[in-house]
Formats: sequence, C-alpha cells, structure tokens
Amino acid sequence: MQLYTREKVKNIAAISVTASATLKQALVQMDRMGLGLLLLNDDNGIFKRTITDGDLRRLLIREGSMDVTISGLPASDSVVLSGEYNRREALALMSEHLINHLPVLDNDGRVLEVLERKKLDQQVLLSTPHMGSWEKEYVDEAFRTNWIAPLGPNVDAFEREIADMVGVRHAAALSSGTAAIHLALCLLGVERGDTVFCSTLTFAASANPIVYQGAQPVFIDSEPDSWNMSPVALEKAFADASQRGRMPKAVIVVNLYGQSADMDVLSVICERFGVPIVEDAAESLGASYKGRASGTLGAMGVYSFNGNKIITTSGGGMLVSDNLAFIERARFLATQARDPAPFYQHSVVGFNYRMSNILAGVGRGQLKVLEERVRARRAVFETYRKELADFECIEWMPEPEWSHSTRWLSVCAIRPDAAGINTLELIKRLSADMIEARPLWKPMHLQPVFGNCRYFAHSEDSVSDYLFERGICLPSGSNMSEESLERVINSLRRWLSV
Repeated sequence: MQLYTREKVKNIAAISVTASATLKQALVQMDRMGLGLLLLNDDNGIFKRTITDGDLRRLLIREGSMDVTISGLPASDSVVLSGEYNRREALALMSEHLINHLPVLDNDGRVLEVLERKKLDQQVLLSTPHMGSWEKEYVDEAFRTNWIAPLGPNVDAFEREIADMVGVRHAAALSSGTAAIHLALCLLGVERGDTVFCSTLTFAASANPIVYQGAQPVFIDSEPDSWNMSPVALEKAFADASQRGRMPKAVIVVNLYGQSADMDVLSVICERFGVPIVEDAAESLGASYKGRASGTLGAMGVYSFNGNKIITTSGGGMLVSDNLAFIERARFLATQARDPAPFYQHSVVGFNYRMSNILAGVGRGQLKVLEERVRARRAVFETYRKELADFECIEWMPEPEWSHSTRWLSVCAIRPDAAGINTLELIKRLSADMIEARPLWKPMHLQPVFGNCRYFAHSEDSVSDYLFERGICLPSGSNMSEESLERVINSLRRWLSV
C-alpha cells in the first residue's frame, strides 16, 4: 500500500476538472498549475482521462470558441497505474507510451497522485559527497600559487588542522585510509609470519594491509552493545595466543559506521599483553568516546576521506599519533623512502602514499563544516528511528552512553520473522523504488580470501554473523532532502510489517 500526504491530495484537486468546465476555464487552470496536464473526473471524482494542452488546442480548432465545455473531448484510454507498483515499473511504462506523467488510481478509480518522470528519475543514494563553499577557495589558492604537485601548504595546514581538531600532536596526510593502516603496521614492525588481530565486521581495507606485510589476520567478533570489537572475544584470542606462544604484533580496532568501540576496556586487555592498538576510525571522524575524539585512543589512529565519508577529499586518508617518531617515519615511507642525500638514494623500500596539495585543499574546506555534517547525519538517523518507531521488527544500531556517534550511515537490523521480508529482498525492493541501500559489511572471517584465518566469536552465536544476515544501511547523506528522506521512510513502511 502506498502512503499519500494531504499535500498530494490537495495538489490532485488543483489539477482536476469536470466535463462542465469551459475550454477557457480549463486553459486558465492548466496555465496556472504549470504541469501541462489536467485530470478529467466525473462528478463523483472518478477518473475518466488525462487532458493535455494539445487536447485543448484541438478542441478549440474544432469548435472555434473558448466558451464551449470540455465535454466535447473524445473518450480516451489514458495510461494509469493502480495497485502495487515501484518507480522502475512506472518509468518503464512512461517510456513505453512516450509520456511524462502517470496518474495513480485507488481501488475506486480516484486519482491518488500523478507521477512525474523528472521526479521518478531521481535516485536516493546511500551517501554522496556534500561540498560547500570553502573547498574552492583553497583549491583556487593552490592553482594561483602553482602548488599542483604532491605536498605543499594545504597539506601542511590540513595536517595541523586535523591534529588540532581531534586533539593529537601529529598527523600525516596520505593517499587513503588503507595507506594509513599499512604504514601503521610497518611502523609497528609487522612482518612476514606475524599475526595481527582485527575486527571482523568491517570493510576489507582494514584487513588487507595485514596481508601486504605477509602477516596473518586473526578476526575478532563484535559485541551487541556497540556492534564493535568484543572484549570477550578479544580475551579469548589473547588466551589462545598465549597458549600458542605467538602474541600478535598489533590489534586493529574498527569504529564501525561512525561509532567508537569500547576503547577503555579493549585498551586494558591489550596493555596487559603489551600489544599496541591501531584505531581504524575511517568511518568515525567527528565521533567521540567518553569525550575524547575517535581515532586518538590507540598508538595510532586512521581516518578516511573517501568520496562517501562524512567529509571527503575525493580520495585520501590521515594517520594521527602523539608519537612524533611514528609520524615522521610515516611521512618518510610515504614519499618513496628517499634518503636525505643530494641524489636519489633509497635504503629501504617506500611507498607513493602522500596526499596532493589540491586534495588537501578540498579537505581543509570540508573540515570547516565537519560538526555541521555530523549533526545532519545524526538528524537523518533520528528521523528514521522516530518515524519507524512502530516497527518492532527493526533493531537500530545502539549508541552506548559512552559514545557520541557520527551516524555516518543509518544502520539497523531487520528481524525477518517479524518483518515478513528478509534484508536482501528488502534491499531489492528499495532498489526498484530508486533507493540505494546495502547490507552491512560481510565479516572478514566469512570472506573467501580469509577463509583459512582464525576467528573468535563473542559467544556461542556469532554476533557479526547475526548482524550481517539481518543488517541494512539506509541512505544517510548530510545533503539528503526532506523529500528524499520521506521517500525512503514511505518505501520502508510499504514493505515492512508492523
């Protein structure tokens, strides 16, 4: 069943006429509404046909008077929709009949709304870049001063501004968040044959750098309170490592979908075994844990500025730390590890991982509106939760009292037994309504490439498996319009059982 607002019903009345209207009245009404279309209904409001400006012109030519009624219009089998439909079906019908407007009828034959091609074509995307006015100023400055090549004043300033904002001493601007994780592992001495513990419920970029170093990932389950790394599962992994006599070189803790893990508890466990934490805050710049910025609670922290993140440089990342030696070494390795010599000399293998001056300019502009972007995304999440509060089948991603999440993505789990639909089918139906939604990250321990890696679950039932099977990421952009948000909510209400 479709949902319709009073405004839609009001708009339908404004473009509706009966056969008793004169040609002049119909033309004036069509001109006033500007849709190029009227709805001809009988006296009981039952739809008879659509009227175009061409229909009225032909009637005028035939009758030669503006005072005749439009009852003289011939009958017409107008193309309409009724019953269940989706946007893709409606667009296909419009294309087939070469029309731009399509009335939707209720069971009694009354018009509920008129679909417009230009509005149907608009897709609601998951998380789009949200650009402002500051970015262009910094980029223009880079062009004016000819700082186009990698590095430059914007890079230096972006590093300082990020460090100041999150409250760390040092930062290195890099080509991606993946590069930042890779360098962090290099700095911690991860080598071939080592092991590294890593959150399992994450994107592959968290785990791939472990393999770059020839090390073996060991995956750690989530816990129910925050959906992030489980202290219980981490204890199990360390107990196993102790028994094997093979401690990990590092633990990569991922702050999932803009929310910090329970860092105090995880840090105590890691400190007991003398193992450093790399905090993968790629999705959580702007979040906090007990008042401290996400990404600042480990030996090193990682941010991502990919195109779908809260702020973006198109592509880029940042490595942050209070340890100056780490950051200086990271910058050295990221610029091809060139030795301080009057010629090109390299004593170790390096990488081409530094950020360009132009992209850093974009980042500086984006950073100015970070708090605003976080507020906007949190507002999107709260609107979903409020407007869908009557659906007991929805389990929203929790926010513990110690966390202030960015709600980078609005995430929930759908209980198929209560919803009457599973997550993949729901995503498919949202897609048919031109709405992009995605499953949660497929846990790393379920990925074919990591099929031989060890995995430690939170309990007998794996929390990350449960979340993957039921989880869905909804459109969450800070630049979402109210109309787009309403579309997503109405589509969800259409397909979920209360």
